[in-house]
Amino acid sequence: MKITRSQRPDFAKKQSYKEDWYDLYEDWGLIEASFTSQYGIRLRSENDMSWSEFSTFLAGIMPETPLGQVVSIRCENDKEVLKNFTKEQHKIRTEWRNRATKAILLDKDEAKKQIKMLQEAMKRAFSK
Repeated sequence: MKITRSQRPDFAKKQSYKEDWYDLYEDWGLIEASFTSQYGIRLRSENDMSWSEFSTFLAGIMPETPLGQVVSIRCENDKEVLKNFTKEQHKIRTEWRNRATKAILLDKDEAKKQIKMLQEAMKRAFSK
């Protein structure tokens, strides 16, 4: 797959925190497997897919694909569903959430913002 410089996002730029449930680099194997299973596209053999097209396909990945299954585990919050998770599913979810927490803590500005929000919430909750 050929992506020109103008089509590539700048991953070096510091991003503000938002909740993403996959990582383009760490989950590349899952992305490749998902494209093959859902679209029949072998990314390593694809020479002319634009970034826009790739992004659209990625956004449409269904829960039945390898990436979709992992994302479903990572983002699950329902306590009843979590009770039935296997040990491996809990491990996947915990590792992802720990990684996300570390990313927030490494961003000093975001950490300060989160602390301020917590302090304001406590102030509202406990002030007369």
